[in-house]
Amino acid sequence: MDGVFHALSDPTRRDILRRCALGEASVSRLAETYPMSFAAVQKHVAVLERAGLVSKERRGREQIVHTVPEAISGARQALDQLEAIWRGRVERMADLLGGSEESKGQSK
Repeated sequence: MDGVFHALSDPTRRDILRRCALGEASVSRLAETYPMSFAAVQKHVAVLERAGLVSKERRGREQIVHTVPEAISGARQALDQLEAIWRGRVERMADLLGGSEESKGQSK
């Protein structure tokens, strides 16, 4: 999961992932849309590929990039679990600090 979150931490990689989610894209076509070298875009795609977020397929001279939705689902599940843990902690802290309306009504 660390590799997924590392890959998603960069705005260019998130944008590449969004573009690929709309349909397949070649690395060369992706490179045309960014103010960086082709090699730099290739490196971004490689980070996404190592994280399992995309896969590449060679068609002739082109490298076609496809998203791997299951990887995003795994990241989503990890974030949902963290959210549930923190919501529980915040609710318990509110109860301890007397923030619970139910406990206030019972003490009257």
